[in-house]
Amino acid sequence: MSSHPAPWDVGRLPAAPGRHFLVTGGNAGIGYFVAEQLAGTGATVILGSRDPAKAETAALSIRGRVPGARVRHVPLDLADPASVEAGVRALRLESLDAVVCNAGVLLDHPPRRETPDGHELMFATNHLGHFALVARLAPLLAAAPVARVVTTGSLTARSETLDLDDLHSVGDYRLKRAYARSKLAQMLFGFELDRRLRAAGATTASVVTHPGGALDCLTPSRPVRPRTAGERLRGLPAGLLLQGKEAAAWPAVRAVLDPSVRGGQLWGPRVLGMRGLPVLEPLRGQMADAELAGRLWAVSAALTGLDPFADASGGPRPVSRRER
Repeated sequence: MSSHPAPWDVGRLPAAPGRHFLVTGGNAGIGYFVAEQLAGTGATVILGSRDPAKAETAALSIRGRVPGARVRHVPLDLADPASVEAGVRALRLESLDAVVCNAGVLLDHPPRRETPDGHELMFATNHLGHFALVARLAPLLAAAPVARVVTTGSLTARSETLDLDDLHSVGDYRLKRAYARSKLAQMLFGFELDRRLRAAGATTASVVTHPGGALDCLTPSRPVRPRTAGERLRGLPAGLLLQGKEAAAWPAVRAVLDPSVRGGQLWGPRVLGMRGLPVLEPLRGQMADAELAGRLWAVSAALTGLDPFADASGGPRPVSRRER
């Protein structure tokens, strides 16, 4: 009998009854399919969403496709620190097995927008919101036997550099560039988080993924985003290079469930990083820059007033005014 584990099968996921997974932005897009696939394992899936109506539509859709699905919703607006704190309280859990940091904002058009705290909206939502969320979730994750923080990055981050002196894109605001930088910051946080978890001897692992190239027109129809036959037909040529959002969810789902996945790794689609089964990818460029990630961590802790997993017990440590 072979001692090698069976190849990962996206169509036959391992059972995970009794486990609890939080998916930010689980009401739409890639996050919806992450939640749908995780629900098929028997786990309880919690949709973190700022829109209760959309979250309920997503939950009904998942229940319709996954008999007996355990799925619920907590209000969560990552651009609002008070909402992040309240959302974690609303989980009403003693432990959390995984959080998929998937939600993200990509504005459709300029001008530059800020949160009430004065942070550029995409950076605040995509990076700072998840940084604060993980800090708030730290005790719940530390209480699980082997928890995972899975951060969904983006291919666009590869072509950008991070300017720590202008994280809010005040001096140089270009919409797509600001989005890519926010995703790069999010991915750097995921890698730095794992370095700090390992140094603390924690059992929680942090894994970074990216979905490749995902298009609506290649995505199976669901109530959260119905597809017409015409849309699917027009999308067929793009399927040679890209994929739908159901397949784009596979790297994050594998990062949550596969026991062979290790902290500090990057997972993405097999074919040119754009489509296909999830595979391990090498770290290159700024993503491998531990010194930059450490500096970003310090700035993020100052901006949020929180420091995720600041001690070996797993608790978030408030940042003092002097540290800020």
